[in-house]
This record gives sequence, structure tokens and C-alpha cells, in this order.
Amino acid sequence: MAKKLGLMKKIYQLYLSLSKKYGSPKEFWIKWCKKQKTKQNREDIALGAILTQRTNWRNVELAFKNLKSAKVLSIRGIYRLSKQNKNLLENLVRPSGFYKQKAQRISQFCEFIIKNYGSLEKFFEQDLETCREQLLEINGIGPETADSILLYAGNKPIFVIDEYTRRLVKKQKIAKRLSYSHLQRLFEQSLPKDVRVYQDFHAMIVLESKGLKAGKQTSSIYARKLLS
Repeated sequence: MAKKLGLMKKIYQLYLSLSKKYGSPKEFWIKWCKKQKTKQNREDIALGAILTQRTNWRNVELAFKNLKSAKVLSIRGIYRLSKQNKNLLENLVRPSGFYKQKAQRISQFCEFIIKNYGSLEKFFEQDLETCREQLLEINGIGPETADSILLYAGNKPIFVIDEYTRRLVKKQKIAKRLSYSHLQRLFEQSLPKDVRVYQDFHAMIVLESKGLKAGKQTSSIYARKLLS
């Protein structure tokens, strides 16, 4: 028990240290970290969380540009296009890499939202556990992607664990066990259960892991992908 309390204290001290060093990332990642999000903000974040798998954010932005030009940059728009012209959807998301796979994944995600809830806003009215369970049932959406959608698009209090978090934990000798579920529990138990704290801390971990300077990056929380 004492060992666990020591680890929790280390994590909270790391949060305070990074907060002092970087300030609030919401000034630089407005869409992702702001409290009040528009419908388009939420949909962009959710779709981006899927498209950014195994690629950099610059490529996702190119795919977004294609989708916007085709007037389908929305959950409903992608759902309709997936039923009408699958090949066109694949070509639109091609810049994000693994385009056939990703076209299928965003199609399944959009179909799930439209058929079961009608909108992303309605989906997020469900409790956190229900939302997470249902996202994880969608092919291609794992814990990191699901939790990114929930934390940043849904403003749900769940901490995202990614490779940068694991690297920093290892570097700071915070924990030896690096499994997703273990680290997520450890971080959530160490911090106030607050969406803004989770969002900002995760963003600051990215900055610290990349050795970047706050204020000089893009307005996306996925700026971490730019140098991947």
C-alpha cells in the first residue's frame, strides 16, 4: 500500500511539475482541450482519433481536406458515402495510410453512431462505461482510440495511455508494469477526477516526451504525431 501511495505521489508531482513548465495546453490545442465543443469539433476529434492510427497528423489533415472538399466531413456524411461509393471514401482517406482499412473503420464507427443514436451528442449522453464498452466492440477501435474519443470528443473523465506515457513512466521510474489498464488505473487514482486535468496532463506528457516547446505547435492534441 505504501509503495502504491508513493507511485501516486510521483504521478501527481509530475503533473504539478509539467503544469509549471508548460502551463495550460488549452491555449495551443483549442479544439481538443476546450471545455465547450461544437458538434463539428467533436466529430473531427472522433474521426481523427481513428484516422491517426499508425500515421502522423499531417496526413490526417490531408484526408480531412479531401473529405471537406467532397462535403462529407461529418459522421452522417461519411455514413452516407460509405453506402453509396465505398471506393470514393477510400480515395478520400488515402493520405492517412492503410486507406482501405481506415475507410472501413470510420464507416463502421459512423454507422454505429447513426443507427444506434442518430448523433454523436446522443451517444455521449450515455455513461462512460457504456460508451467505452460499445466503442471497443467496433472493429479497429482499441483502448487508446476509444479513450481518446471519450476524453477529448466526449469530455469524459478517462485518462489516455499511449506510447509517450509509457516512455515517460519508464524514464521517471514511476512504474515497472506498463500495461494499459494498470497505468490507466494508476494515473486516475493519482489525480483529481477532472476532465481538464486529464486532458491537460496527457497533452503535457506529449510535449515533454517529444521535447517540444509549448506555444510552437499546431492547435491539435495530435501534434505528437507530427514527428512520429
